[in-house]
Parts: sequence; C-alpha cells; structure tokens
Amino acid sequence: MARILIVEDTPANMLLAGAILQSAGHTLLQASDAPQGLALAREHRPDLVLMDIQLPGMDGLAATRALKSDERTGGIPVLALTAFAMKGDEERMRAAGCAAYVSKPLRYQQLLAAVDDLLVHDAANNEQGVGS
Repeated sequence: MARILIVEDTPANMLLAGAILQSAGHTLLQASDAPQGLALAREHRPDLVLMDIQLPGMDGLAATRALKSDERTGGIPVLALTAFAMKGDEERMRAAGCAAYVSKPLRYQQLLAAVDDLLVHDAANNEQGVGS
C-alpha cells in the first residue's frame, strides 16, 4: 500500500485519520505542524500528504504551496483536511496546490475514497509519464 504523511495538529484527528489509513494497509508518517511536515515530506517523499488547513504558525495552504514549489516534493498529491467547506474554500485550496479536500469531521468511507482516488490518479499519471 501507500506511504502517507498526515500533517495534523489536533491529536484526536491525527489518531482517527491514522487508524482509518492503517486499517486500509497504508504506512504512516505523522507531523503536528507544517515545518515538521515539510521536513518529513522532503526526507521520505510519501505517496500522498493529508494536510490540515488550520495549523499553528504556517497554515496548511502555505505548507502546500511550499511542497508544490519544491522539485523534490512538487509531484506529491495533497489532500486537504478542513473543517471549512464554505463557498470559495475549494478554489483557495486548489489554487494552493491541493488535489482534493475532505471535510471534518472525518468519515471513514469518504476519507478512504478520496485517498484511493488520488493514489490511483497519481499512479496513472506516473505510468503515462514513463512512456512519454
């Protein structure tokens, strides 16, 4: 399965997301703030990043922009985790580089479906790039 980095500052949300992803067979990396998440992404190059949007200090959108602007991590898909699902939020997340978002509170099937969609989409893009 995939190696997934979760960047989440709320312990209960980290625990829930981690349990859901581990139950599906994924390997986890975990960070409680954006600088730690950026360092882990650069070092381990996960297959996917789950990024909380409301992080202390550097928020998740700024962290996503930093990931996307770095050649080492720019190709890693980012799934935003947000308590905000208001009009205009999706556009802001996509503009920062998020491929999709899941709203909180997290729901098991919704999170796994979004993760699977991004992993399958990313794998398809990588296969197309190999033959080009």
